[in-house]
Amino acid sequence: MAELHEVDAWLDALLAQLEPSARTKMLREVARDVRRIQQVNITAQRAPDGTAWEPRRATARTKPGRIRRKMFAKLKTTKYLKVQASADQAEIAFVPAVQRLARVHHYGLRDRVSRRGTEVKYSERQLLGTNETVVQIITNNMMLSLAR
Repeated sequence: MAELHEVDAWLDALLAQLEPSARTKMLREVARDVRRIQQVNITAQRAPDGTAWEPRRATARTKPGRIRRKMFAKLKTTKYLKVQASADQAEIAFVPAVQRLARVHHYGLRDRVSRRGTEVKYSERQLLGTNETVVQIITNNMMLSLAR
């Protein structure tokens, strides 16, 4: 555990030596890479830990053999999944227009299907999160940026 604190202190010293503009650039690149990983997970219909999402509920309108668009196909685009970076932090978040929808599905909350429709309990489908791959990519990108 003491070794981890030494590495953390060493990284803090290296990051402090970078100018704010260089830190911002590095954090923006890291956030873009993390967003790509999240987009791949959403495309594959799986949570960040690798488990598959619960599929859509079958309804009377669902016809066998009908090709349907995957869940959250538009939500994963850069139009709705934005990256912001400053010298101190990087953030990946959904734009305010779709945050409510993302929150309902991410946590498995109740919501109305339409304005006057019935209230439905949605399955929990984690849209954003971290795993070992994300942490490894963040570490590699930071090391490459510091090596330059």
